[in-house]
Amino acid sequence: MSAEQVPGYRVWALPGMPEVRPGDDLVKLIAAAATADGLPQLADGDVLLVTSKIVSKAEGRVLEATDREAAIDRETVRVVARRGTLRIVQNRQGLVMAAAGVDASNTRAGTVLLLPEDPDASARAIRAGLRTALGVDVGVVVSDTFGRPWRAGLTDVAIGAAGVRVLDDLRGGTDAYGNPLSATVVATADELAAAGDLVKGKATGLPVAVVRGLGHVVESAGDGDGARALVRDAGSDMFRLGTSEAVREAVTLRRTVRAFTDEPVDPGAVRRAVAAALTAPAPHHTTPWRFVLLESAEARRRLLDAMREAWIADLRADGKSPESIAKRVRRGDVLRNAPYLAVPCVVADGAHSYPDARRGAAEREMFLVAGGAGIQNFLVALAGEQLGSAWVSSTMFCRDVVRDVLGLPENWEPMGAVAIGRPAGAPKERPPRAADDFVVVR
Repeated sequence: MSAEQVPGYRVWALPGMPEVRPGDDLVKLIAAAATADGLPQLADGDVLLVTSKIVSKAEGRVLEATDREAAIDRETVRVVARRGTLRIVQNRQGLVMAAAGVDASNTRAGTVLLLPEDPDASARAIRAGLRTALGVDVGVVVSDTFGRPWRAGLTDVAIGAAGVRVLDDLRGGTDAYGNPLSATVVATADELAAAGDLVKGKATGLPVAVVRGLGHVVESAGDGDGARALVRDAGSDMFRLGTSEAVREAVTLRRTVRAFTDEPVDPGAVRRAVAAALTAPAPHHTTPWRFVLLESAEARRRLLDAMREAWIADLRADGKSPESIAKRVRRGDVLRNAPYLAVPCVVADGAHSYPDARRGAAEREMFLVAGGAGIQNFLVALAGEQLGSAWVSSTMFCRDVVRDVLGLPENWEPMGAVAIGRPAGAPKERPPRAADDFVVVR
Protein backbone atom coordinates (compact mmCIF):
# COMPACT_ATOMS: atom_id res chain seq x y z
CA MET A 1 0.00 0.00 0.00
CA SER A 2 1.44 3.37 -1.02
CA ALA A 3 1.59 6.37 1.27
CA GLU A 4 -1.29 7.92 -0.67
CA GLN A 5 -3.47 4.87 0.05
CA VAL A 6 -2.88 4.75 3.81
CA PRO A 7 -6.07 5.89 5.59
CA GLY A 8 -5.66 9.22 7.36
CA TYR A 9 -7.23 12.55 8.10
CA ARG A 10 -6.24 16.05 9.17
CA VAL A 11 -7.79 18.07 11.98
CA TRP A 12 -7.14 21.72 12.79
CA ALA A 13 -8.68 24.52 14.81
CA LEU A 14 -10.24 27.35 12.85
CA PRO A 15 -8.47 30.61 13.79
CA GLY A 16 -10.05 34.05 13.83
CA MET A 17 -13.30 33.34 15.67
CA PRO A 18 -14.32 36.38 17.73
CA GLU A 19 -16.12 36.32 21.07
CA VAL A 20 -19.69 35.26 20.34
CA ARG A 21 -22.52 37.26 21.90
CA PRO A 22 -26.29 36.73 22.08
CA GLY A 23 -27.92 37.46 18.75
CA ASP A 24 -24.73 37.07 16.68
CA ASP A 25 -25.02 35.40 13.26
CA LEU A 26 -22.92 32.33 13.97
CA VAL A 27 -22.88 31.19 10.33
CA LYS A 28 -21.51 34.59 9.29
CA LEU A 29 -18.78 34.45 11.94
CA ILE A 30 -17.71 30.91 10.96
CA ALA A 31 -17.81 31.71 7.26
CA ALA A 32 -15.58 34.75 7.81
CA ALA A 33 -13.09 32.71 9.86
CA ALA A 34 -13.09 30.02 7.17
CA THR A 35 -12.28 32.45 4.36
CA ALA A 36 -8.79 33.60 3.41
CA ASP A 37 -7.90 35.89 0.51
CA GLY A 38 -11.53 35.80 -0.54
CA LEU A 39 -11.54 32.01 -0.89
CA PRO A 40 -13.32 29.54 1.39
CA GLN A 41 -10.99 27.28 3.34
CA LEU A 42 -13.69 24.62 3.74
CA ALA A 43 -14.29 21.91 1.14
CA ASP A 44 -17.04 19.45 0.37
CA GLY A 45 -16.77 16.46 2.72
CA ASP A 46 -15.17 18.39 5.57
CA VAL A 47 -16.67 18.04 9.04
CA LEU A 48 -17.04 21.17 11.12
CA LEU A 49 -16.81 20.64 14.90
CA VAL A 50 -18.49 23.45 16.83
CA THR A 51 -18.31 23.88 20.60
CA SER A 52 -21.82 24.08 22.04
CA LYS A 53 -20.95 27.14 24.13
CA ILE A 54 -20.78 29.46 21.12
CA VAL A 55 -24.03 28.01 19.79
CA SER A 56 -25.67 28.67 23.16
CA LYS A 57 -24.34 32.23 23.24
CA ALA A 58 -25.51 33.02 19.70
CA GLU A 59 -28.95 31.58 20.46
CA GLY A 60 -29.30 33.63 23.63
CA ARG A 61 -29.08 30.67 26.00
CA VAL A 62 -27.26 32.87 28.53
CA LEU A 63 -29.07 33.08 31.84
CA GLU A 64 -28.61 35.70 34.52
CA ALA A 65 -28.24 33.41 37.53
CA THR A 66 -26.57 33.89 40.87
CA ASP A 67 -27.75 30.38 41.81
CA ARG A 68 -26.44 27.76 39.38
CA GLU A 69 -28.23 25.01 41.32
CA ALA A 70 -31.61 26.59 40.57
CA ALA A 71 -30.73 26.64 36.87
CA ILE A 72 -29.78 22.97 37.04
CA ASP A 73 -33.13 22.22 38.68
CA ARG A 74 -34.98 23.90 35.80
CA GLU A 75 -33.07 21.96 33.16
CA THR A 76 -33.38 18.56 34.89
CA VAL A 77 -36.11 16.05 34.06
CA ARG A 78 -34.67 13.07 35.97
CA VAL A 79 -31.93 12.64 38.56
CA VAL A 80 -29.74 9.68 37.64
CA ALA A 81 -27.32 9.84 40.58
CA ARG A 82 -26.40 12.24 43.33
CA ARG A 83 -23.24 12.34 45.43
CA GLY A 84 -23.14 15.37 47.70
CA THR A 85 -23.52 18.45 45.51
CA LEU A 86 -22.69 16.57 42.29
CA ARG A 87 -25.70 15.54 40.25
CA ILE A 88 -25.79 13.37 37.15
CA VAL A 89 -29.13 14.06 35.49
CA GLN A 90 -31.11 13.65 32.32
CA ASN A 91 -31.79 17.11 30.94
CA ARG A 92 -34.55 18.48 28.73
CA GLN A 93 -32.56 17.57 25.61
CA GLY A 94 -32.54 13.91 26.72
CA LEU A 95 -28.81 13.92 27.53
CA VAL A 96 -27.46 12.26 30.68
CA MET A 97 -24.66 14.41 32.04
CA ALA A 98 -23.36 16.30 35.03
CA ALA A 99 -25.30 19.39 36.14
CA ALA A 100 -27.72 19.14 33.17
CA GLY A 101 -25.06 20.80 31.00
CA VAL A 102 -25.44 24.11 32.85
CA ASP A 103 -22.03 25.77 32.65
CA ALA A 104 -20.62 28.75 34.53
CA SER A 105 -17.30 28.78 32.63
CA ASN A 106 -16.47 30.87 29.55
CA THR A 107 -19.28 33.27 30.38
CA ARG A 108 -19.27 36.52 32.35
CA ALA A 109 -19.67 36.46 36.12
CA GLY A 110 -23.25 36.18 37.31
CA THR A 111 -24.40 34.23 34.25
CA VAL A 112 -24.58 30.59 33.24
CA LEU A 113 -24.83 28.95 29.85
CA LEU A 114 -27.59 26.49 29.04
CA LEU A 115 -27.22 23.96 26.25
CA PRO A 116 -28.85 24.78 22.89
CA GLU A 117 -32.59 24.15 22.99
CA ASP A 118 -32.31 21.69 20.05
CA PRO A 119 -28.66 20.92 19.21
CA ASP A 120 -29.56 18.91 16.09
CA ALA A 121 -31.58 21.84 14.74
CA SER A 122 -28.65 24.14 15.52
CA ALA A 123 -26.32 21.86 13.53
CA ARG A 124 -28.75 21.79 10.61
CA ALA A 125 -28.96 25.57 10.56
CA ILE A 126 -25.16 25.95 10.54
CA ARG A 127 -24.82 23.40 7.74
CA ALA A 128 -27.50 25.03 5.59
CA GLY A 129 -26.08 28.49 6.26
CA LEU A 130 -22.54 27.50 5.21
CA ARG A 131 -23.88 25.85 2.06
CA THR A 132 -25.51 29.17 1.16
CA ALA A 133 -22.63 31.40 2.27
CA LEU A 134 -19.65 29.40 0.98
CA GLY A 135 -21.15 26.94 -1.49
CA VAL A 136 -19.70 23.93 0.36
CA ASP A 137 -21.41 20.79 1.64
CA VAL A 138 -19.95 19.97 5.03
CA GLY A 139 -21.03 17.87 7.96
CA VAL A 140 -21.56 19.65 11.28
CA VAL A 141 -21.12 18.32 14.81
CA VAL A 142 -22.06 20.39 17.87
CA SER A 143 -20.00 19.09 20.81
CA ASP A 144 -20.01 19.37 24.57
CA THR A 145 -17.79 18.02 27.32
CA PHE A 146 -18.87 14.89 29.19
CA GLY A 147 -17.54 12.65 31.91
CA ARG A 148 -18.10 8.92 31.30
CA PRO A 149 -19.01 5.93 33.43
CA TRP A 150 -16.03 3.74 34.35
CA ARG A 151 -13.49 6.23 32.95
CA ALA A 152 -11.62 9.12 34.55
CA GLY A 153 -11.36 12.45 32.77
CA LEU A 154 -13.50 14.38 30.33
CA THR A 155 -13.91 14.25 26.57
CA ASP A 156 -16.04 15.98 23.97
CA VAL A 157 -19.04 14.13 22.56
CA ALA A 158 -21.62 15.03 19.94
CA ILE A 159 -24.85 16.55 21.21
CA GLY A 160 -25.99 17.79 17.80
CA ALA A 161 -25.19 16.73 14.25
CA ALA A 162 -26.23 17.36 10.67
CA GLY A 163 -24.98 15.69 7.51
CA VAL A 164 -22.85 13.25 9.51
CA ARG A 165 -23.31 9.52 9.89
CA VAL A 166 -23.44 9.59 13.68
CA LEU A 167 -23.42 5.80 14.07
CA ASP A 168 -21.50 3.41 11.83
CA ASP A 169 -23.27 0.05 12.07
CA LEU A 170 -20.81 -2.74 11.27
CA ARG A 171 -23.09 -5.58 12.35
CA GLY A 172 -23.46 -8.27 9.74
CA GLY A 173 -19.92 -7.76 8.43
CA THR A 174 -16.75 -9.66 9.33
CA ASP A 175 -13.42 -8.74 10.89
CA ALA A 176 -9.98 -9.30 9.37
CA TYR A 177 -10.13 -12.96 10.45
CA GLY A 178 -13.55 -13.59 8.99
CA ASN A 179 -15.32 -13.55 12.36
CA PRO A 180 -18.86 -12.16 12.20
CA LEU A 181 -19.46 -8.76 13.76
CA SER A 182 -22.66 -8.98 15.79
CA ALA A 183 -22.48 -6.04 18.19
CA THR A 184 -20.15 -3.41 16.68
CA VAL A 185 -21.79 -0.01 16.22
CA VAL A 186 -19.22 2.80 16.16
CA ALA A 187 -20.18 6.21 17.61
CA THR A 188 -18.57 8.10 14.73
CA ALA A 189 -19.89 11.52 15.73
CA ASP A 190 -18.44 11.17 19.23
CA GLU A 191 -15.06 10.17 17.79
CA LEU A 192 -15.11 13.25 15.57
CA ALA A 193 -16.01 15.48 18.52
CA ALA A 194 -13.13 14.08 20.58
CA ALA A 195 -10.69 14.58 17.69
CA GLY A 196 -11.74 18.21 17.43
CA ASP A 197 -11.29 18.77 21.15
CA LEU A 198 -7.63 17.83 20.87
CA VAL A 199 -6.98 20.94 18.80
CA LYS A 200 -9.65 23.27 20.21
CA GLY A 201 -8.72 22.79 23.85
CA LYS A 202 -10.79 24.07 26.76
CA ALA A 203 -9.40 27.57 27.27
CA THR A 204 -7.64 28.56 24.04
CA GLY A 205 -10.39 30.64 22.42
CA LEU A 206 -10.62 28.22 19.49
CA PRO A 207 -14.22 26.96 19.56
CA VAL A 208 -14.38 25.53 16.01
CA ALA A 209 -12.31 22.77 14.37
CA VAL A 210 -12.29 21.12 10.97
CA VAL A 211 -11.70 17.49 10.05
CA ARG A 212 -10.68 16.73 6.47
CA GLY A 213 -10.15 13.35 4.85
CA LEU A 214 -13.18 11.51 6.26
CA GLY A 215 -15.67 12.38 3.57
CA HIS A 216 -17.20 8.92 3.80
CA VAL A 217 -18.84 9.89 7.11
CA VAL A 218 -20.60 12.89 5.53
CA GLU A 219 -24.12 12.09 4.39
CA SER A 220 -24.52 12.42 0.64
CA ALA A 221 -28.23 13.22 0.92
CA GLY A 222 -30.13 14.85 3.74
CA ASP A 223 -29.00 15.78 7.22
CA GLY A 224 -29.04 12.26 8.69
CA ASP A 225 -30.46 11.11 12.01
CA GLY A 226 -28.78 13.72 14.18
CA ALA A 227 -26.98 13.19 17.48
CA ARG A 228 -30.26 12.25 19.13
CA ALA A 229 -29.69 8.76 17.69
CA LEU A 230 -26.69 8.40 20.03
CA VAL A 231 -28.86 8.55 23.17
CA ARG A 232 -29.91 5.14 24.48
CA ASP A 233 -33.59 4.69 25.11
CA ALA A 234 -34.69 3.63 28.59
CA GLY A 235 -35.29 0.02 27.54
CA SER A 236 -31.69 -0.54 26.41
CA ASP A 237 -29.96 1.49 29.12
CA MET A 238 -28.55 -0.97 31.66
CA PHE A 239 -27.09 1.84 33.77
CA ARG A 240 -30.05 4.20 33.86
CA LEU A 241 -29.64 5.00 37.56
CA GLY A 242 -26.97 5.36 40.20
CA THR A 243 -26.76 2.75 42.94
CA SER A 244 -28.90 4.36 45.63
CA GLU A 245 -31.34 5.70 43.05
CA ALA A 246 -31.70 2.25 41.49
CA VAL A 247 -32.51 0.74 44.89
CA ARG A 248 -35.17 3.38 45.53
CA GLU A 249 -36.67 2.90 42.06
CA ALA A 250 -36.71 -0.89 42.44
CA VAL A 251 -38.58 -0.50 45.73
CA THR A 252 -41.03 1.84 44.03
CA LEU A 253 -41.43 -0.48 41.04
CA ARG A 254 -42.19 -3.43 43.27
CA ARG A 255 -45.86 -3.87 42.58
CA THR A 256 -48.24 -6.82 42.88
CA VAL A 257 -48.68 -8.22 39.36
CA ARG A 258 -51.67 -10.49 38.76
CA ALA A 259 -51.44 -11.08 35.00
CA PHE A 260 -48.36 -12.48 33.28
CA THR A 261 -47.24 -13.20 29.73
CA ASP A 262 -46.28 -16.71 28.61
CA GLU A 263 -42.62 -15.68 28.34
CA PRO A 264 -40.46 -18.12 30.33
CA VAL A 265 -38.65 -16.82 33.40
CA ASP A 266 -34.87 -16.93 33.54
CA PRO A 267 -34.00 -19.16 36.52
CA GLY A 268 -30.74 -17.25 36.92
CA ALA A 269 -32.68 -14.04 37.55
CA VAL A 270 -34.67 -15.74 40.30
CA ARG A 271 -31.50 -17.08 41.89
CA ARG A 272 -30.01 -13.59 41.87
CA ALA A 273 -33.14 -12.41 43.68
CA VAL A 274 -32.68 -15.21 46.22
CA ALA A 275 -29.11 -14.01 46.77
CA ALA A 276 -30.51 -10.54 47.52
CA ALA A 277 -33.01 -12.08 49.96
CA LEU A 278 -30.17 -13.63 51.91
CA THR A 279 -28.81 -10.20 52.83
CA ALA A 280 -31.83 -9.43 55.06
CA PRO A 281 -31.32 -9.08 58.83
CA ALA A 282 -31.98 -12.12 61.01
CA PRO A 283 -31.76 -12.92 64.75
CA HIS A 284 -28.70 -14.50 66.39
CA HIS A 285 -26.60 -14.45 63.17
CA THR A 286 -28.85 -17.14 61.70
CA THR A 287 -29.89 -17.70 58.08
CA PRO A 288 -33.56 -18.67 58.40
CA TRP A 289 -34.53 -18.35 54.72
CA ARG A 290 -35.25 -21.18 52.29
CA PHE A 291 -36.74 -20.79 48.82
CA VAL A 292 -38.42 -23.69 47.03
CA LEU A 293 -38.36 -22.90 43.31
CA LEU A 294 -41.06 -24.62 41.25
CA GLU A 295 -39.56 -24.52 37.78
CA SER A 296 -41.59 -27.33 36.19
CA ALA A 297 -45.25 -27.02 35.21
CA GLU A 298 -45.91 -30.43 36.77
CA ALA A 299 -44.54 -29.38 40.16
CA ARG A 300 -46.66 -26.23 40.08
CA ARG A 301 -49.79 -28.17 39.10
CA ARG A 302 -49.36 -30.78 41.84
CA LEU A 303 -48.90 -28.14 44.53
CA LEU A 304 -51.75 -25.92 43.42
CA ASP A 305 -54.18 -28.82 42.95
CA ALA A 306 -53.45 -30.07 46.48
CA MET A 307 -53.77 -26.56 47.92
CA ARG A 308 -57.09 -26.01 46.13
CA GLU A 309 -58.49 -29.26 47.59
CA ALA A 310 -57.43 -28.16 51.08
CA TRP A 311 -58.92 -24.71 50.57
CA ILE A 312 -62.24 -26.09 49.35
CA ALA A 313 -62.40 -28.42 52.34
CA ASP A 314 -61.83 -25.48 54.69
CA LEU A 315 -64.50 -23.38 52.99
CA ARG A 316 -67.02 -26.20 53.12
CA ALA A 317 -66.30 -26.63 56.82
CA ASP A 318 -67.00 -22.90 57.20
CA GLY A 319 -70.43 -23.44 55.64
CA LYS A 320 -69.73 -21.48 52.43
CA SER A 321 -72.04 -22.00 49.46
CA PRO A 322 -70.78 -23.66 46.24
CA GLU A 323 -71.00 -20.27 44.48
CA SER A 324 -69.00 -18.54 47.20
CA ILE A 325 -66.41 -21.32 47.17
CA ALA A 326 -66.02 -21.11 43.38
CA LYS A 327 -65.58 -17.33 43.56
CA ARG A 328 -62.96 -17.54 46.28
CA VAL A 329 -61.02 -20.33 44.57
CA ARG A 330 -60.80 -18.25 41.39
CA ARG A 331 -58.77 -15.72 43.36
CA GLY A 332 -55.95 -18.25 43.38
CA ASP A 333 -55.64 -18.08 39.59
CA VAL A 334 -52.76 -15.60 39.91
CA LEU A 335 -50.60 -18.51 41.09
CA ARG A 336 -51.96 -20.96 38.52
CA ASN A 337 -51.40 -18.58 35.61
CA ALA A 338 -47.85 -17.61 36.51
CA PRO A 339 -45.00 -19.28 34.56
CA TYR A 340 -42.87 -19.61 37.70
CA LEU A 341 -43.54 -20.06 41.42
CA ALA A 342 -41.39 -19.73 44.50
CA VAL A 343 -42.37 -20.82 47.98
CA PRO A 344 -40.35 -18.93 50.61
CA CYS A 345 -39.97 -20.72 53.93
CA VAL A 346 -38.67 -19.85 57.37
CA VAL A 347 -36.49 -22.30 59.30
CA ALA A 348 -35.95 -21.30 62.92
CA ASP A 349 -32.62 -23.09 63.35
CA GLY A 350 -30.67 -21.34 66.08
CA ALA A 351 -33.76 -20.05 67.89
CA HIS A 352 -33.34 -19.67 71.63
CA SER A 353 -35.62 -21.65 73.92
CA TYR A 354 -37.31 -20.01 76.91
CA PRO A 355 -39.25 -21.52 79.83
CA ASP A 356 -42.17 -19.09 79.45
CA ALA A 357 -44.61 -18.70 76.56
CA ARG A 358 -44.22 -14.91 76.34
CA ARG A 359 -40.55 -14.95 75.46
CA GLY A 360 -40.99 -18.05 73.32
CA ALA A 361 -43.64 -16.26 71.24
CA ALA A 362 -41.38 -13.24 70.83
CA GLU A 363 -38.52 -15.48 69.69
CA ARG A 364 -40.73 -17.04 67.00
CA GLU A 365 -41.91 -13.60 65.87
CA MET A 366 -38.30 -12.49 65.42
CA PHE A 367 -37.76 -15.28 62.91
CA LEU A 368 -41.03 -14.57 61.13
CA VAL A 369 -40.08 -10.89 60.81
CA ALA A 370 -36.69 -11.92 59.37
CA GLY A 371 -38.56 -14.12 56.90
CA GLY A 372 -40.65 -11.15 55.82
CA ALA A 373 -37.53 -9.01 55.40
CA GLY A 374 -36.02 -11.70 53.17
CA ILE A 375 -39.19 -11.91 51.09
CA GLN A 376 -39.23 -8.13 50.64
CA ASN A 377 -35.63 -8.22 49.42
CA PHE A 378 -36.64 -11.04 47.07
CA LEU A 379 -39.58 -9.09 45.61
CA VAL A 380 -37.55 -5.90 45.17
CA ALA A 381 -34.73 -7.80 43.47
CA LEU A 382 -37.26 -9.42 41.09
CA ALA A 383 -38.49 -5.94 40.17
CA GLY A 384 -34.88 -4.98 39.47
CA GLU A 385 -34.72 -7.95 37.07
CA GLN A 386 -37.81 -6.54 35.29
CA LEU A 387 -39.92 -9.41 36.61
CA GLY A 388 -43.39 -8.97 38.06
CA SER A 389 -44.44 -10.80 41.20
CA ALA A 390 -47.38 -11.40 43.51
CA TRP A 391 -46.87 -12.59 47.07
CA VAL A 392 -49.92 -14.70 47.99
CA SER A 393 -50.39 -15.99 51.54
CA SER A 394 -52.21 -19.23 50.63
CA THR A 395 -49.47 -21.73 51.58
CA MET A 396 -49.57 -20.45 55.15
CA PHE A 397 -53.09 -21.86 55.55
CA CYS A 398 -52.14 -25.40 54.54
CA ARG A 399 -48.52 -25.83 55.56
CA ASP A 400 -48.81 -29.58 56.13
CA VAL A 401 -50.16 -30.05 52.61
CA VAL A 402 -47.36 -27.94 51.12
CA ARG A 403 -44.66 -29.79 53.04
CA ASP A 404 -46.13 -33.14 51.98
CA VAL A 405 -46.39 -32.30 48.27
CA LEU A 406 -42.96 -30.66 48.10
CA GLY A 407 -41.23 -33.14 50.39
CA LEU A 408 -40.09 -30.50 52.87
CA PRO A 409 -38.80 -31.09 56.41
CA GLU A 410 -41.26 -30.61 59.26
CA ASN A 411 -39.49 -27.48 60.57
CA TRP A 412 -39.79 -25.60 57.25
CA GLU A 413 -42.63 -23.09 57.54
CA PRO A 414 -44.01 -22.00 54.13
CA MET A 415 -44.60 -18.24 54.12
CA GLY A 416 -46.99 -17.90 51.20
CA ALA A 417 -46.12 -18.33 47.52
CA VAL A 418 -44.66 -15.86 45.03
CA ALA A 419 -45.99 -15.85 41.47
CA ILE A 420 -43.27 -14.65 39.07
CA GLY A 421 -43.32 -13.67 35.40
CA ARG A 422 -43.21 -10.88 32.87
CA PRO A 423 -46.08 -8.46 33.52
CA ALA A 424 -48.82 -8.66 30.91
CA GLY A 425 -49.38 -4.92 31.19
CA ALA A 426 -48.42 -1.80 33.09
CA PRO A 427 -49.72 -1.73 36.67
CA LYS A 428 -52.25 0.86 37.70
CA GLU A 429 -50.92 4.08 39.14
CA ARG A 430 -50.34 3.72 42.86
CA PRO A 431 -52.09 6.42 44.89
CA PRO A 432 -49.52 8.69 46.53
CA ARG A 433 -48.88 8.15 50.20
CA ALA A 434 -47.50 10.89 52.38
CA ALA A 435 -44.79 9.53 54.67
CA ASP A 436 -45.88 11.87 57.44
CA ASP A 437 -49.22 10.05 57.63
CA PHE A 438 -47.36 6.97 58.84
CA VAL A 439 -44.91 8.61 61.20
CA VAL A 440 -45.15 9.35 64.89
CA VAL A 441 -42.41 11.50 66.39
CA ARG A 442 -41.68 11.50 70.10
